[in-house]
Amino acid sequence: MTARLPVAAILALGVTQIIGYGTLYYSFSILAPGMGASLGWSQEWIFGALSVALLIGGFTAPWLGSLIDRVGAGVVMTVGSAVAAAALVACAYAPGRTTYVAALIGIEVAANLVQYGAAFALLVQLQPTVAQRSITYLTLIAGFASTLFWPLTSSLQTHLSWQNVYLVFAGLNLLVCVPLHAWLATRVTHSRKRAALSPAQPVIGTLPPERRRSGFLLMTTAFALQYLAGAAVLVHMVPLLAGLGLGASAAIVGTLFGPSQVASRLINMVFGKRLDALHLALISAALIPVSTAILILSAPSIPGAMVFAVIFGMGNGLLSIVSGTLPLALFGSEGYGKLQGRMMAARLIASALAPFALALTIEWFGIRVSTGGIIILALLAAVAVTTLLRFKR
Repeated sequence: MTARLPVAAILALGVTQIIGYGTLYYSFSILAPGMGASLGWSQEWIFGALSVALLIGGFTAPWLGSLIDRVGAGVVMTVGSAVAAAALVACAYAPGRTTYVAALIGIEVAANLVQYGAAFALLVQLQPTVAQRSITYLTLIAGFASTLFWPLTSSLQTHLSWQNVYLVFAGLNLLVCVPLHAWLATRVTHSRKRAALSPAQPVIGTLPPERRRSGFLLMTTAFALQYLAGAAVLVHMVPLLAGLGLGASAAIVGTLFGPSQVASRLINMVFGKRLDALHLALISAALIPVSTAILILSAPSIPGAMVFAVIFGMGNGLLSIVSGTLPLALFGSEGYGKLQGRMMAARLIASALAPFALALTIEWFGIRVSTGGIIILALLAAVAVTTLLRFKR
């Protein structure tokens, strides 16, 4: 008999993911000018501090993944929401630069405890046989985080200082996310007890044992390259488009990215039910270099840039899904949390380095050559996924 989707758990996680990404990630770029003004730092130093925090968060991710396997994702996410609230308060009240950076590191470590990696693991621990579908539904809901929190943060900032905005966000993590994660923790505990009494069939990975080590290396490399290319473009999207001759239209084109992410997840949910996770990963990997090539070949055409933003957004939207479903399909449900932790480390390190790497190459070689480098990185990711397809066969 086919297991039922844990609908209530997916909805609860959808709420906490929107709050988790909205308060701990998407709000930063909007609040950064106020942070810099209060600390006497330039924007470069503020984003440099964020990169340091992301790097340190990346190094802690494998350990956190093992912790998820040992004590359960629900417990980890409950503690993570409480830590996130405390770190946001500490950041708001930081008396100087050193304490601010320390609090920012706390925020990024907490983000690892409550965002996609932990949420995907919770769905696997709750109901492994339908986890791939559950992850698809969750990413569809969580895709609205930027849509909701960019305007919400901007609106709050017109009435409050960045410190008070962070206090409001701390309240959301403490009063909404902690109770929901605590409830989910009890569900995972009951699920584990039931599994101990009458063990459910785990999800078995499709990669043969002798190919698992090299398969994991290929998969992690593919994801790291995609996140490296994606994060570089996302952070610099508006100046990148402006530098290619789009001028004031760059900001308008950039707004197509978020809805395109959600649209790709919705299309996959409706039409991609029979699509293998590895083939979905290949589509995601192919969309990023294709979109970037369209941009560089069509610039300064506004319609061409709009096509780029839509296709690029769809590729990134699918990437969020396959980063949860592909490890499950290839390696199975046993030790899934540890696997996610190791992958998350590569993703966070790539995301932290990407903005500086692209800024440096733009300064040295110009926008067109730098964009060509992004296409090469994304093509290498597609090659890695294609090799994984051969491994599976």
